[in-house]
Amino acid sequence: MYRRLYFSFPDPARTGAAAAHLRAAGVDQGHMHAVARAGTDLSDLPSATEGQRSDALWCMECRLWNTNLGVFWLALAGLVAALLADSAAWTVLALAAMIVTFTAGYLFSTRLPHAHLGELREALAHGEVALLVDVPKGRVAEVDDLVHRHYPDAAVGGVGWTPELAHHR
Repeated sequence: MYRRLYFSFPDPARTGAAAAHLRAAGVDQGHMHAVARAGTDLSDLPSATEGQRSDALWCMECRLWNTNLGVFWLALAGLVAALLADSAAWTVLALAAMIVTFTAGYLFSTRLPHAHLGELREALAHGEVALLVDVPKGRVAEVDDLVHRHYPDAAVGGVGWTPELAHHR
């Protein structure tokens, strides 16, 4: 799993300079994605897919979180029904489902970084350009430091996650 770093730059020229600097530091062009409001010329920048521009991963994350919560509450209702019906098998099944969904929710909320493009919407609306940079977890601090050291006008939108298979186009 890759980490997605979100940076916003004041204009396409600064974004292009940062992207070139990141390429020189070993970040693959296919792991950078520029997003801006409609009408902004991004022809010299690494392109983002429609899914990246629409924050599809964040939408999927929300759906999975809500589904997990729904399954937990259904299991809780099943537990109550199983206890009232004095059914040991259904009680164990409901408890197991509750443990699995609770564990999944805990891991999701404590182990995955949750930044997303929506956190930069205001900057994008004001004409800034977002650069999404996908790197292995071990390179997050290095890339973040490089951008801050050489581009102090870049704002950090946070760190999220993205699956590695998103880069095998």
